[in-house]
Amino acid sequence: MARDPFVVGGGDAAGLSAASKFRRESDREVVVLERGRWVSYAHCGLPYFVEGSVGRLTDLLSLSPADIEERGIDLRRGHEAVAVDPDDRTVTVRTDGERYELSYDELLVATGASATTGPFDAGRDGVFTIHGLDSAAALDAYLSPPDDYDRARLGDGPVDEALVEHNAALDPPARAAIVGGGYVGVEMAEALAARDLDVHLFQRSDHLLAPFGEAVGERVASHLEARGVTVHAGRPVDRIEGEDRVEAVVAGGERYPFGLAVLGVGIEPNASVLDGTGVGRGSAGAIRTDAYGRTSVPGIYAAGDVATARHAVTGEEAWVPLGLTANRAGRAIGATVAGDPTPVGDVAGTAVVKAFDLECGRVGLVPEAATEAGFDPMTETITAGSRSSYYPGGDDTVVTLVADRTTERVLGGSIVGRDRAAIRIDTLATAIEADMTVGDLERLDLAYAPPFSPVWDPVLVAAKVLGGRLDD
Repeated sequence: MARDPFVVGGGDAAGLSAASKFRRESDREVVVLERGRWVSYAHCGLPYFVEGSVGRLTDLLSLSPADIEERGIDLRRGHEAVAVDPDDRTVTVRTDGERYELSYDELLVATGASATTGPFDAGRDGVFTIHGLDSAAALDAYLSPPDDYDRARLGDGPVDEALVEHNAALDPPARAAIVGGGYVGVEMAEALAARDLDVHLFQRSDHLLAPFGEAVGERVASHLEARGVTVHAGRPVDRIEGEDRVEAVVAGGERYPFGLAVLGVGIEPNASVLDGTGVGRGSAGAIRTDAYGRTSVPGIYAAGDVATARHAVTGEEAWVPLGLTANRAGRAIGATVAGDPTPVGDVAGTAVVKAFDLECGRVGLVPEAATEAGFDPMTETITAGSRSSYYPGGDDTVVTLVADRTTERVLGGSIVGRDRAAIRIDTLATAIEADMTVGDLERLDLAYAPPFSPVWDPVLVAAKVLGGRLDD
């Protein structure tokens, strides 16, 4: 008896990774339901399109619909999975105002996440979230002179033409407010400065990039200021003002006039498709999964920004919506459904971000999070050269290393600097995955040559100094 298809809800990183891997290992049918028109694109590239470093919007596409169909995948764009009946194993699909039922043998929910707007009204012109290609296209058009938008920038993708035309007809702003000092806020500060706007960044807490720790946040703030961005740390935004179009931001009781407001206040998982199924939920309402991406409902898997995973340091459930996490989990689930059980892997929160020519990396737990997780953290922050002192091109690299006082296990760390600092975080990520102690890390045989690193790489210096304190 023929089996029903493997159905995937979501046509981006996790969903298409799963569908592609499944088709390589199985001759069964796989159907991918994508509610929008865009598929398989790089979310993380959106600020660089707005900045102008990426020439065309369609350069951010990894696979075209034709590429996907050539892989034997039944891709259905404009088809949204809106409900699931786990008893009958059917998905209710909405398209063009109509609905139909689709039977599945296995279902993967890979519906991603959506940008939140917090308490702010985003329904007026000039207020943007940067999540999805249409949002980037609309902002790019909004920044252009009226009726002089270079439409070649859009490529030949399924752009929301009405939204682009509307924004392209408006006078471009001279001043921009960014609300939120996380990844999106920092990257968009650079992007908008490159478009010659007077940029102000408002952050609720006292330092930017909170998951990276204080040493990184302070240096990034100073660097942004040096590049012309005004940073308002410790100043939450009260409201955004304006009638049809944004006119000002009010923060700390003070009114600042702006013609553009970019909201980078967070995201939330698109998990409503499983409402009513009794599926387990975790942090932020994300779908709870096990080591193989399985949910608490038989036959249903979840992956990507909509799902939880196990944290490599704490061993507990965590919601860490990042690109590699999504791609890796989707591929693993595709293999599992095809008959080769494959773990999705743990997450350590490894992330990097660029602020002009400053590079930042982080992994694992900052001290506050380590304490909350039940560890007794010790922390050391050092500054070391990125290359041998006599070789040109080097720069100070600041490394913060966090370890457990009792076990001496590496718990996390961060790195900031201008000379290949971010990539060094991968050494700490590997140490965490391998459950290394600070001593193990210090004894790693890392490469040395003057153009690339001093004899003692900055990561090794941090381990050496923190190891000395642990020995006292």
